[in-house]
Amino acid sequence: MSANVAINKRPDYDQVIQDIADYVLKYRIESEEAFDSARNCLMDTLGCGLLALRFPECTKHLGPIVEGTIVPNGARVPGTQFRMDPVKSAWDIGCIIRWLDYNDTWLAAEWGHPSDNLGGILAVADYLAQKRTSEGKASLTMRAVLEAMIKAHEIQGVIALENSFNRVGLCHVLLVRVASAAVVTQLMGGSRDQIMAAVSQAWVDGSALRTYRHAPNAGSRKSWAAGDATSRAVRLADMSMRGEMGVPSVLTASQWGFYDVAFSKTNADQKIKPEQDREFKFSQGYGTYVMENVLFKISFPAEFHAQTAAECAVILHPQVKDRLTDIDKIVIRTHESAIRIISKVGPLANAADRDHCIQYMTAVPLAFGNLVAEHYEESFHNSNPIIDALRNKMEIVEDKGYSREYLEADKRSIANAIQVFFKDGTSTEEVVVEYPVGHRRRRTEGIPLLEDKFKVNLATRFPANRCADIFDLCKNKVKLESTPVNEFMDLFII
Repeated sequence: MSANVAINKRPDYDQVIQDIADYVLKYRIESEEAFDSARNCLMDTLGCGLLALRFPECTKHLGPIVEGTIVPNGARVPGTQFRMDPVKSAWDIGCIIRWLDYNDTWLAAEWGHPSDNLGGILAVADYLAQKRTSEGKASLTMRAVLEAMIKAHEIQGVIALENSFNRVGLCHVLLVRVASAAVVTQLMGGSRDQIMAAVSQAWVDGSALRTYRHAPNAGSRKSWAAGDATSRAVRLADMSMRGEMGVPSVLTASQWGFYDVAFSKTNADQKIKPEQDREFKFSQGYGTYVMENVLFKISFPAEFHAQTAAECAVILHPQVKDRLTDIDKIVIRTHESAIRIISKVGPLANAADRDHCIQYMTAVPLAFGNLVAEHYEESFHNSNPIIDALRNKMEIVEDKGYSREYLEADKRSIANAIQVFFKDGTSTEEVVVEYPVGHRRRRTEGIPLLEDKFKVNLATRFPANRCADIFDLCKNKVKLESTPVNEFMDLFII
């Protein structure tokens, strides 16, 4: 037989895919901490989506492809009147969730935002709940939504722990598509084979490039990419439920699989990785670790590697606000990931460019004492030349200890330190913040602030009595978990 002839024996599904399917189907969630975090995550994520509806660049994307389309039992988009098929509703929910870069974050070898999966989860759950009710069956409850959130967080986050997609130029929203495909297929009643088929198709889709997240091409695609990913997962889940076959060795197939095609090079030197480095590595199995340790963006709508830098800047604001023109230099001591992802000099082209620039996210609170979504807009930036003046005086220095502790499992710090030096030779003290308010180590301090953030965001869209009803329901663990999904979504429609 010729050495070039392929042996056409269909393999079993790759073990990575089998493990995901078995986790989704069999794992029983018993962690009350995970459920509490999921409730907080639900509030925070929906609040971020409601806040984004204030921005026309976001809302221009929303609504049915064909205006006037009527969809029986269609999934709703919170804060709007849209009722659409679950695929487009997932896109819209995912888009508003991510638009302002204000929802939760997971930082490891790969980073990402696990609550992006709520787009697909909520759209599918709302559709299924309405459909069941219309057929006289028991509705799907919000506990199922929380369980799907915990499992989607875990799938995305555990894969990210040891496997860096950004280092080979790929975007983390691939993991949203994979995680969403698994959990929404299960919500639809999928079997093990159907879940594996959907997950395999998610891997076959490959990955978007990270081009739109980095200078000189940073732009608004990063604000809707996750919505696109979770929406695609819903489409793949639906296809799998209709009997579409999977692609069993999508990861490991020689030459044509994901490992060889997309995971085999490094950006650093473009040399082919050794064979043993092309496959995913796992330091732990799937459980509830990610939801329990997820990072909430509570203080600032800013890329997470800069959250502590912005907090340092707010602390320094009273000392420097009257001496901004006297500043000689600003030294930011930070970790390697922040330097690689969000450190940039030169003109910033748009809001998406600004909210991924550590220098900008430090300059604004130094000068103005806070950092809010409107501070990234063109009008604010152009009206305040002091921002770029401060950016031009910044020096970014890596602290090896910060870089190391960023990756240590028992720490997962996101540290930044800032010191301001003046032209007369004086300086401020160096201000250091190792863990942001949204970190697990600051949960006691952070959750009341998260709840306040949710209340403020609700008030941007609903009257006071509706805001109170929604907040009270979300705070009541037992009542929330037993609430039918369609009744929960009723509260969010205007």
